[in-house]
Amino acid sequence: MVCQQALPTTSNPRCRAFFLLLLQCSAVLALVSAQEPSQTDRWPTLTGKPPLVIARGGFSGLFPDSSQIAFGLARQVSLPNVHLWCDVQLTKDGFGICAQGVKLENDTNIATIYKNSSRVYQVNKVPTRGWFSVDFTYEELANNVALTQGVYSRSERFDNHGFAIITVDHLATQVQPPGLWLNIQYDAFFTQHNLSMTRFVLSVSKRVKVHYISSPEVAFLTRIATGFKPTTTKLVFRFLGRNEIEPSTSQTYGSLLKNLTFVKTFASGILVPKDYIWPVDATLYLQPHTSVVADAHKAGLEVFASDFVNDIPISYNYSHDPISEYLSFVDNADFSVDGVLSDFPMTASEAIACFAHDLGRKASSQAKPLIISKYGASGDYPGCTDLAYNKAIADGAEIIDCPVQLAKDGTPFCLSSENLTESAIVPKDVGGIFSFDLAWNQIQNLKPAIANPSTEYKMFRNPKFQNAGKFVTLSDFLALSKNSKSLTGVLINIENAQGVRVADAVNEVLIKAGFDKQTSLKVMIQSSNSSVLMKFKGKSNYECVYKTNGSIADGPDSTIKNIKTFADSVVVTKDFIFPDFEAFITNTTDIVPKFHAEKLPVYVETFSNEFVTQSYDFLADATVEINTFVQLAKVDGIITDFPYTAARYKRNRCLGVGKKLPPYMQPITPGSLYIFGQNP
Repeated sequence: MVCQQALPTTSNPRCRAFFLLLLQCSAVLALVSAQEPSQTDRWPTLTGKPPLVIARGGFSGLFPDSSQIAFGLARQVSLPNVHLWCDVQLTKDGFGICAQGVKLENDTNIATIYKNSSRVYQVNKVPTRGWFSVDFTYEELANNVALTQGVYSRSERFDNHGFAIITVDHLATQVQPPGLWLNIQYDAFFTQHNLSMTRFVLSVSKRVKVHYISSPEVAFLTRIATGFKPTTTKLVFRFLGRNEIEPSTSQTYGSLLKNLTFVKTFASGILVPKDYIWPVDATLYLQPHTSVVADAHKAGLEVFASDFVNDIPISYNYSHDPISEYLSFVDNADFSVDGVLSDFPMTASEAIACFAHDLGRKASSQAKPLIISKYGASGDYPGCTDLAYNKAIADGAEIIDCPVQLAKDGTPFCLSSENLTESAIVPKDVGGIFSFDLAWNQIQNLKPAIANPSTEYKMFRNPKFQNAGKFVTLSDFLALSKNSKSLTGVLINIENAQGVRVADAVNEVLIKAGFDKQTSLKVMIQSSNSSVLMKFKGKSNYECVYKTNGSIADGPDSTIKNIKTFADSVVVTKDFIFPDFEAFITNTTDIVPKFHAEKLPVYVETFSNEFVTQSYDFLADATVEINTFVQLAKVDGIITDFPYTAARYKRNRCLGVGKKLPPYMQPITPGSLYIFGQNP
């Protein structure tokens, strides 16, 4: 059964689940006021106004594209003026529906409902087999066909809720988007089937307000141009691939880009793939930006950039952080696009409203948690190297960490594991693969290797610098820390099998460096071995940090009280707080309140930028994840291999506004997606 525009009283359990989630969103977000982007500075857009966020098919990064729940969620969690994008297809009886592609089987279950109804048609002069809207009435589609997730790498857990195909009119009147954007991709195809897209858009614009109409077809936009006032409905020419042929002019889109004065005769803006503006080379590194935005603005055209998604690898320059990518388009020294087309409108909204026009690295923090590095900025450089530590400091880490190993000659140095092969390239002829096999002068000549924890998903870290940097001794690490003006402390991690012996060596180096007497930098000693911590317990300027194991979460309160006897704070993994199952968060534990009751601060690890390290609930957005742990779980510290992301979060201007916290800076509700994703 397909879930139509039902009422909350419907007996359909799938529809009830749909309404429960929307009501949950509405109940939470009704308590907050939306935060507008900063209007104090003129934006370098064509109009000087903040860039638009355009939600492609709604929140299609999570829910099926063009479903009512995707549109509804996009409106709830985005900027107040978010524009909802509908790819328009026409049915056999002339209804305009929202569906991502001309072939319906890519995003619906139509192939299983109408098994023998596939056809071969010419689409842009290419014979194409599929299920097409022109062969079905709207009633046949709306009553029997359900929308599904068309991107196969995304979760299929929401495909079984019977989300109905909806019309443009339904989107406009039921979801009531602040802005409506219609994309007309296949006017020539529908004309072949005696269906008029021109007649449809002119007709629908008399019933509902259409803010933008885009198309990659010059003839279509030219034909409708006289029917719309630019002050009411803006026409946007959509550029496809540079070498693709525009059907009505037989020119490539690349050649049309060189004639923007011609485009201005029938459109008020252009929509281009993001690599038209910031191209990347074959190795996925950014090239200098092009003049596309400046040229279009000079011609009087707005510029919108497409292809923004959180859940595919992006240029290595962005350190797997989608907010950094958005900011390069809207907050660089040279230009800002006039809008971004995104499958994840919440992230685009954060970027524009909370992080653009940053006050700079000296901006005051709006959140309390300590930012603690994980082997330095090991998301960008090989861990525990001079480059990783210097990057962590520059990125805003407040505490940098040194996991201590002992060389054969007793020299303590920083390395994530005593197994050298996990962090370095070890030639076979050096005589061993463990730290205790080699003297320090041998170890310091090894070539570091960057960690790539997500290689199974073909996600890598900064390959140009995968072997850059030098390993450092504990003494060098402490000297580097002392010379920093921004650090508040250091964390010494002792997990070596020779724990007590390492602890003695660490203590000796700390004393020699004067860290036992200085008070300007906090010294944190971390270990999962209570005997190691007891060696430092009681020293007034040292904080003993206990790394807990999995059993503590379900253990008796007496266990936590016992930890208090040898530790001043604790480190837990993320799933201690938000357990997950099949990448969905199931609930929230009470572990943080329990530790807080004993006045034990809680530091959480490890926060990474790669979306595959995050539960689906965090919407492939590292900032959403951090925000939820900070605001909902009230953690005291974030341990991360990408300190810049966490440090930037603390400075964002959407925090510290009390009850005016905008929806895109609200923490997620643990367990809501897991429950919703169960079979109805």
